[in-house]
Amino acid sequence: MARPPKPEMLASSSPTCSKNVTETVNGSHHFTINGYSLAKGMGVGKYIASDMFTVGGYQWAIYFYPDGKNAEDNSMYVSVFIALASEGQDVRALFELTLVDMSGKGKHKVHSHFDRALESGPYTLKYRGSMWGYKRFFRRAALETSDYLKNDTLNLTCTVGVVVSTTQSPEKFIIPVPEPQLGMHYSQLLESGEASDLTLEVDGEQIRAHKLILCARSPVFKAQLMGPLREKSNTLQIDDVQAPIFRALLHFIYTDALPDSETSSSSSSSSSSTIMAQHLLAAADRYGLDRLRLICEAKLCEGVSVDTVATTLALAEQHHAAQLKKVCLQYAAQNLNPVMKSEGFEHLSVSCPGLQAELLRAVAGMPDGMTPDDLTSSQKGAASGSRSVWAQAADGADVNGRRVRQKT
Repeated sequence: MARPPKPEMLASSSPTCSKNVTETVNGSHHFTINGYSLAKGMGVGKYIASDMFTVGGYQWAIYFYPDGKNAEDNSMYVSVFIALASEGQDVRALFELTLVDMSGKGKHKVHSHFDRALESGPYTLKYRGSMWGYKRFFRRAALETSDYLKNDTLNLTCTVGVVVSTTQSPEKFIIPVPEPQLGMHYSQLLESGEASDLTLEVDGEQIRAHKLILCARSPVFKAQLMGPLREKSNTLQIDDVQAPIFRALLHFIYTDALPDSETSSSSSSSSSSTIMAQHLLAAADRYGLDRLRLICEAKLCEGVSVDTVATTLALAEQHHAAQLKKVCLQYAAQNLNPVMKSEGFEHLSVSCPGLQAELLRAVAGMPDGMTPDDLTSSQKGAASGSRSVWAQAADGADVNGRRVRQKT
């Protein structure tokens, strides 16, 4: 029994850390009440309101009740409250109310949360209109003979500290790194021909290239340029490939990507890009570029239809495009009757007669590697006789005689 790895052998990541900070966002508002004597008698529970002010993202207001807030006090006290004047829920805050000494002696009347510890924590205002303050802020008779009232004027200062909590992580410094540019640089090298040591003659054109790059990317070029039977000349003739196709092939060899014009998916270029993909598939197979071949298979797979499947299947068979071939066989088996009436089907039956057995397996639903000899007796009977599988399927029936539903 294998022993578990020791702790020091296990991969580990650097420890992380964070810090939570709970603090108050503070703000103050000064509220001056002129004509105090005229405000008296307005009624219990009625107030004079300051303008709204904003602290910690919420709006607040000071309410001054000249005749008190509660009827049971018989207007013997003035009341002062701070109200949450905007929408909010469970807003936690500290408050301070200061009645300013108008004599200049600095003996202000202060009620504050800020200079003492609160056993139950900050005050919570649960919704808009919630208030904190004092019903009996000051006895009215004493106020009217005090230094807090001068020239029939009162000055109130309110400070609100809204509690906020944030979790902080250490500041991360990021240096942006540009996208890889290797493909762009190699593309420029191909276009300029700088330091080239090989000339490729293609369809009457001469293209300068670099042997090491071609050999590193293509086993066929490696055999031609570095193998025992390598070409001794610095010129290599390329046959059976059109110049535009070969240029796209070279672009892929240098950059591992197709030119932008070949990756366009617009409807106007759909037909031409399909033709390009067909030719590139053949060229990729010829030069052993497996990834390019798969890119072409994926492109051609998108365009498989009743009209194209036979031609595409023949192309896949001829150029070792196994995945594209599998897709085409499945599609043809599911839509056999209309496929057999397409223009490309006759060419398929002549150019690739061996596909008849593979299509039979696809129609019969046989796994890969199974042969017609492995069919059941009923399947053999349906698959044999005077007519071939093509003739049976042309009638819209599968090898068991069932009607095949055609997909559109």
